[in-house]
Amino acid sequence: MADSRPSRRQAPFFIGLVLILAALPVGWFVFLRPPPPPPLPPAAPPVVEAPVAQKPLVLELTQVSGKVEVQNTDGSWREATVGMALRRDERVRTDDGSYAMLIGGEAVEVHMDPGTEISVDELTESLSRILLSRGMATAVVRPGQRHTFEVKAANADAKATLQQAGAFTMSNNGDGTVAVGTREGEVTLLGQGKVVIVRAGQQAVVRPGQAPSEPSPIPTSLLLKVDWPTERTRRERELVVRGQTSPGSRVEVDGVSAKSDAEGNFQRKVVLREGRNTVDVQAYGVGRTQQKDTKDVVVDTTPPPLKTDTENIWNQPRDD
Repeated sequence: MADSRPSRRQAPFFIGLVLILAALPVGWFVFLRPPPPPPLPPAAPPVVEAPVAQKPLVLELTQVSGKVEVQNTDGSWREATVGMALRRDERVRTDDGSYAMLIGGEAVEVHMDPGTEISVDELTESLSRILLSRGMATAVVRPGQRHTFEVKAANADAKATLQQAGAFTMSNNGDGTVAVGTREGEVTLLGQGKVVIVRAGQQAVVRPGQAPSEPSPIPTSLLLKVDWPTERTRRERELVVRGQTSPGSRVEVDGVSAKSDAEGNFQRKVVLREGRNTVDVQAYGVGRTQQKDTKDVVVDTTPPPLKTDTENIWNQPRDD
C-alpha cells in the first residue's frame, strides 16, 4: 500500500495557494483600486436677470412759446413748461399767438399751431394716437422708425394715419370740418367709411356728414377774401371783419383765432382805438401756405361841432 504522506504534506501548500489567489482581488480592491472621484459640487442656481425697467411712454414738451397750458386731473389748467410730459388722456393747448412742440422718444414729433388743443389717446412703442379737438397740428414720424401715427378729429368722423416716415398737417374747426395736407410720405384719411390716400404734396377736406374729398395738389397760394368797410373813417369802435378762405384753413384776425365754417366763411369782431388802426387778417392752410390782407381804418368818435346861425336869428322879422 502506497504511502499517503506526500499528499498530506502538499495539502497545506495548495490550501495556502488558493487563499493567496482568493486574496488577490480583495487586495487590489482594498489597496490598489484608484480612489473614487470627489463628489460634484452642487449645481449653482440659475441666474435670473432682473427685468429692465421700461420707461413710460410720454409726449414731452420740448418747446413752449407764449401761453401754453396743460390740463390737471380736476379739469383746471396750469401753465406748461419745457420738460413736462403728457401721458395717456392728458391735454395740452396753445393760446392765440402761442406755439408748442412735443417729442415722443426717437420716433415722433407734434407741432401745435396757435389756438390748438390736443389730447393723448394712446402711446406705445409702435403706435401714437392723439385727438385734435381744435386748431391745427403737424405730426411727424422720423426716418428709420417703425411707427404708426394716428390723428383723430374731435366732433368729426375723420382719422388720418401715417404708417411710415413722413409728415402731415391736420386742421379741425371743432364743428366737423377737417383738412389734411401731406408734406412727406402717404397718409390714409378715413371718413364716413371712405378711405383716400393723401400723398406728399396733396390735401383733402372732410366736411360734416360727408366723405373725404378726392386728394388734390396743394395750391401755391391760399384763397383769402375780406369784406372791408368802404368808408375810411368810422364813428364806431367795433368792427366786424368778415371774409372767406379755403375750407379747413386756420384764420387769425388781429392775432385772434377766427373759426371758419365748412365753406371757409369766417367773421370776427375787432375793437378799435381812437385814431388810425391797422387791421390784418391771416389764413394758414394745411399745405403750410399762408395769405395775408391788411386794412387801415380810422376811428373818430368826436361829435361834430354844433353850428348856429346867430346872424339869421337876429335878422328874423319880429311880430309886432
